[in-house]
Amino acid sequence: MTDAASISARRPRQADIADRAGVSISTVSRVLANEPGISDSVRRHVLEVAEEIGYLARRQASGPGHQLVALVHAVQATADLSSFYDGVLRGLREAAEDAGMPLAVRLTYADAITREELERHLAEEGAGGLFLVGVDAPEATGRWLREAGIPVVLVNGADPGLQFDCVSPSNFYGARQATEILLAAGHRRLAYLTRSVRPTLRERIRGFEAAIAATPGARGTVVELKQGETGLQEGINTMKALIAEGTDVTAVLCLNDLIAVGAMEAAQRAGRRVPDDISFMGFDGLPCAAMASPRLATMDVPREKLGREALALMQARLASPHEPARQVLLAVRPQAGGSVAPPGS
Repeated sequence: MTDAASISARRPRQADIADRAGVSISTVSRVLANEPGISDSVRRHVLEVAEEIGYLARRQASGPGHQLVALVHAVQATADLSSFYDGVLRGLREAAEDAGMPLAVRLTYADAITREELERHLAEEGAGGLFLVGVDAPEATGRWLREAGIPVVLVNGADPGLQFDCVSPSNFYGARQATEILLAAGHRRLAYLTRSVRPTLRERIRGFEAAIAATPGARGTVVELKQGETGLQEGINTMKALIAEGTDVTAVLCLNDLIAVGAMEAAQRAGRRVPDDISFMGFDGLPCAAMASPRLATMDVPREKLGREALALMQARLASPHEPARQVLLAVRPQAGGSVAPPGS
């Protein structure tokens, strides 16, 4: 265990708190962000250690102007982060820690944030910068943020108005490439199971449709997901309905991996062989893809890199508040699996 005096002589880190408190770095981060789900005794112990090694004093010395708040989209059914946003937040937290910039995390269950909710979170933290992680700002809310002069970075989001800094996966080209993989395998009747409520998701629809349009004889159908408590259940419900309608598609692209695993399960329950009768392609590169049977082919999104890039955008914005907004796209990469094969193979 590292001596408290030697730690305080340099800049204390969350890893130092975790080491002395006997807990994980994730637990330390959640306590410092005042997140729920931590027992009072553990919370108290972590804060005592943080005070002892001088972490809290150094964080307070950073001043309110450098306090950052991340509003992160959470899963309503579990009141927790999805696997996707857990990875994004890990990268954001680590980058903020490295930069010595305090970061408070708040969960929200809305796809779009209201001005009232923003005002409450910002007032509670005295924040000098805001990350909207998987959350969109409606026009009126965005206008208020601009007028208030609050630095904002959209993470896994897009701003068609070109007012805010953004970082997201390359949704258009990623979906186009995923569709091209299915087309290259010989499929000509494809479906895309998705939602269309967010600009980022509409970019994926455009990518799917572009690949279909560029391939003679190909036919693609965009299918709106059926309601379900979880992504897995949405995939099951949607694929089950598609099969009941007598679909003749031989390949299915899905909004994300969890939905793809659910859709694949529904197809197998209905007697369809995967990939012999029907192929499946996911998106995001989540752990569930590797655990599926057969292993799910997917597009791997650099989730932690999204978080780190978001912090870099915020630092640049704080240093140069009047520069034009930057919109950063990170490449996604195909991840092979056993869920894709030529039709009728």
